[in-house]
Amino acid sequence: MTLDLRLSEEQRQIADSVEELLANASDSARMRRAAFEGGGFDGSLWQQVGELGACGVHLPEAHGGLGLGITELVLVAEAFGRRLACVPWFESVVLAGTTIRAIRDESVAAQWLPVIASGEQVVTVDLGLLEAAPLTVRREASGWRLDGVLPAVPAAMAAQHLLLPAQGADGRLLLAIALDASGISRRARANHDATRPVAEVTLRGVLVPESDCLARGEEAGRALESGRRIAAVVLASELVGVSQQCLDLTVAYLGQRVQFGKVLATFQALKHRCAHMMVAVELARSAVLGAARQLDGQPGDERTLRVVAMARCLADEAAQSCTQEAIQLHGGVGFTWEYDPQLYFKRAQASRSWLGTPTAWREELAAALLDEVAP
Repeated sequence: MTLDLRLSEEQRQIADSVEELLANASDSARMRRAAFEGGGFDGSLWQQVGELGACGVHLPEAHGGLGLGITELVLVAEAFGRRLACVPWFESVVLAGTTIRAIRDESVAAQWLPVIASGEQVVTVDLGLLEAAPLTVRREASGWRLDGVLPAVPAAMAAQHLLLPAQGADGRLLLAIALDASGISRRARANHDATRPVAEVTLRGVLVPESDCLARGEEAGRALESGRRIAAVVLASELVGVSQQCLDLTVAYLGQRVQFGKVLATFQALKHRCAHMMVAVELARSAVLGAARQLDGQPGDERTLRVVAMARCLADEAAQSCTQEAIQLHGGVGFTWEYDPQLYFKRAQASRSWLGTPTAWREELAAALLDEVAP
């Protein structure tokens, strides 16, 4: 099967418009200020992102979105990865928006997607980033009562609502919880990647009414899995952006730094290392675009897991390699606070635990392939 990875003029314009916004509003200085002085959330940038329409890229036009596809979504994601933008775009638009979009209940979509598409509200999802005791979920006449601690919820300090996968006595649930509800407390946690903050959310006797159960049983599981696969490809595209920015920073630095009376960019060995970075970036980008095309065309096809896992793993490998090379090729200043490669290295490291590690994706794909050939 051959996939056409060429971009249309409209797709290029979408990518360029987001990149232009972030280059101006989320340059290194502003990104650092938001990350280390603003708690990892740039409210002004978030408003601009919403006004640009970037919060509704793949959401239906009927619910305030642009009605575009996953291909356009990953193009936008690469720009966010390049700039380490301190906004909960991935958490709200991709994790929450994609999961809700997959629920086959029009009333749920009509209630939640418009506020996500506009950026009016931030909705996040508990991914179980850290191991914790399972929540206590008690059935009551009017809904469910929850007790427990969620140790690391992405963007929880900036979000108004939380989508919470839970296991009740009557099966799997996907609940929507207002984070300012009675019995809920939030506490920001120190995070390796300050540009993508997490918080501890404690629930003490929180009552979730029936109306806030968005899906249950097989429908909840199907929506969460659909959201997970799409989000994994979008996360991979962010990592492509991380890798590309590290390559660009490194090439610029080598073009300025003089050693032994020569510009470092003239040394053949360093050129080779940059060439290896470029190959890794382009390979990962192609895998991401291929997976996005598959999700746009035939998301239920048996090959979908293969291309999603490939994109996730190749993008992780590129990010690990390019961030480490950027630090080394910057020489003695590569790991210092004043230079940015260390921030991109932290993003690459932190992203490994999101939505399943590359090892977990390989194991899942291997199990699926073995099932195909089993007698």
